[in-house]
Amino acid sequence: MANLKEIKVKIGSVKNTQKTTKAMKLVSSAKLTRTRQLSEQARSYAKKINEVLSDIAARVSKVQDEGNIGRAFIQNNAPKTVDIVFVTADKGLCGGFNMATIKTVSKLIAEYEAKGTKVRLRAAGRKGVDFFSFQGIALEQRVSDLSSAPQYDRAAEFIHAVVEDFKNKVTDKVVIVYNGFLNMLTQEIRVRDLLPISLDVVEAKNTDSMLEIEPDDEQEVLNELTDKYIDFNMYYALIDSLAAEHSARMQAMEAATKNAKEKVDSLTVEYNKARQAAITTELIEIISGVEALK
Repeated sequence: MANLKEIKVKIGSVKNTQKTTKAMKLVSSAKLTRTRQLSEQARSYAKKINEVLSDIAARVSKVQDEGNIGRAFIQNNAPKTVDIVFVTADKGLCGGFNMATIKTVSKLIAEYEAKGTKVRLRAAGRKGVDFFSFQGIALEQRVSDLSSAPQYDRAAEFIHAVVEDFKNKVTDKVVIVYNGFLNMLTQEIRVRDLLPISLDVVEAKNTDSMLEIEPDDEQEVLNELTDKYIDFNMYYALIDSLAAEHSARMQAMEAATKNAKEKVDSLTVEYNKARQAAITTELIEIISGVEALK
């Protein structure tokens, strides 16, 4: 049995760890509240941009031969080259949050390569970058400080290279993967085709449009709106992933705090037993000494 001093040091160490994990949980809780507010605002904007995009796309498709409204809307069921854009956290201590995304990306790579499709990876988040770099898998693009502090301009700059490769026919499809926020206790892996854009996703409403756009300008407006749609989807993925990250970290820190408390209780029992054993041993020695003097 460990001596009293060693057990007391362990108890102090675990209590300090418990204070740290509890503080990290509170910090993540505060950050989650702010991120969820941003996410709600972004969701409202996304809903509106989807409505406008579908409206313009429907108009343009009516005047184009066979509904051909540009490569961004033409579905390709047999892509030769696919870009997978994925988002992970820059930091750890959030349970299996990052590994869930990494496993999904690895599964997608295997599925596409089995079909003879070339896959290129573009990573936002240090944990994903570090994992695939360690595995010796090349990354077409990487950024390590975007997922922890999402900004629209930087998100647009990051996704711009992806869009340009698609427009120049270097790639045939763009898929985005991230771990999104579902509720305070649950995160959900989201895999979406970013390009080509499916009009089923941005479904048009059968209502009279309030947009007043000249027919000659519709194609130009559609092109501009398509770029905005892609930029914003990248930005929203970063915000949604950050909210999920804070949620996962809250759960991980809560579990760590609970485990630390249980460890302190266990060590306290062990300390009391050791202390009682030491007292009993001391009493036996005293009694034995008295008996020897008789």
